[in-house]
Amino acid sequence: MSNDVVPVIDLSALRGGSPEDLERLVAQIDEACREIGFFQITGHGVDPDLVRRMYDVSRSFFDQPEAVKSAVAQPNPQTIRGYCAVGQQSFAYSDGIDTPSDLHEKYDVGPVDVPTGDAYYSPERAGAHFLPNQWPSTPAGMEETWTEYFRAMNDLCREIMSLFALALELPADYFAPVVDKDISMLRAINYPHRDEPPLPGQMRAGAHTDYGSVTIVRQEEAPGGLQVFTQDGDWMPVPVFPGAFVVNIGDLMAQWTNDRWISTRHRVAPPPPDSGDSRRMSLVFFHQPNYDAVIECIPTVLEEGEQPRYAAVTSGDHLMSKFEKTTASVGLGSTVAHA
Repeated sequence: MSNDVVPVIDLSALRGGSPEDLERLVAQIDEACREIGFFQITGHGVDPDLVRRMYDVSRSFFDQPEAVKSAVAQPNPQTIRGYCAVGQQSFAYSDGIDTPSDLHEKYDVGPVDVPTGDAYYSPERAGAHFLPNQWPSTPAGMEETWTEYFRAMNDLCREIMSLFALALELPADYFAPVVDKDISMLRAINYPHRDEPPLPGQMRAGAHTDYGSVTIVRQEEAPGGLQVFTQDGDWMPVPVFPGAFVVNIGDLMAQWTNDRWISTRHRVAPPPPDSGDSRRMSLVFFHQPNYDAVIECIPTVLEEGEQPRYAAVTSGDHLMSKFEKTTASVGLGSTVAHA
C-alpha cells in the first residue's frame, strides 16, 4: 500500500497469487475502508482498449449539440436514465444547504442485461430499478460500448465484494446471492472547460457521499479534480495513477458494517484560474445490491457489547430513501441524482 491518503492497491493476488499475497491484499483493503473509505486499484484485469473506447464514444456524445443530447434527457430525478445538462444537478445535499448548481453534464444508464418476462424485474415489483435505458441514435456504437463496459465493471465489483467478504471475516461468496440481480448504474460525467470563474462555493461536483455498496471511478489527468475529505478535516486530492481505478464505499456498505468502514465525502473542485484547457471526464460505476437484499448489521463487525446502529432495510428502499431526501433538499432549478 502506498503512503498516500488514498492508497494504491494491486489486485494481482486475485489472479494467481499465493495465499499470503491474498491475505495481505485483504488486510490492505480492510485498512483503507476503515481509515478513508477510498483506495485505487491496479491489476484489475479490465481491458485498456475497452476503457479507451468508452472514453472516445462518451466524448463524442457530449461533443454533440445540446438539442441532440436533450433528445435522451432524463424525465425526472428518480428515473436515472439518460442525459442531464450543465446546471441541472447539485451533488452537495448532505446538509440541506442550497448551493450553486454543479458545473458538469452527465449521462446515465441502469442494468443492461434485464431478462424479459420475469416478474422480478417488472415495474410492479421492482419499481424504476430496471426501467429501459435511453440510448442516443448518435454516436454509432454507444450502446454496444457502454453495455460492454457495464458488464466489465459489474464483474469487477463482484470480485471486490468477494474481497470485502474476506476482509470482514466472512466466506468469499457471502455477498454473491444478493448481488446477482443488482440495480447498479453507470455514468459518464463531462466537466467542460469554462473561461468564466465559478460562482462562490460552486463546484464541478459538490461534496457528497455515495449511496450504495461500492463505486468504481476512472478519472482523467486534467485541472480541477477529485478530492476526499479526510478524518482530520482536510480536503485532499486523489491523484491520477496510470491505469488505475478509484474505488470507494458508499453509505449502504458503511451501514452494513455498522460504520466499521466509512463512507467519505468527496467532491470535484473547479480548476485553478488560468489553468488552460480544463475539460475532464470521469466514468463512474455505482454498484447497488439486489433491490430485495436485506441490509442489516454483519455479525462479524460487532465488538463485544456493541449493538447495531441501523435498522434493517432493503437495498431498494435504502436507495429510494436517498433519492427522496436529496430531491427535497435541492434548491430551485436543480435536481439531484446518485453521485
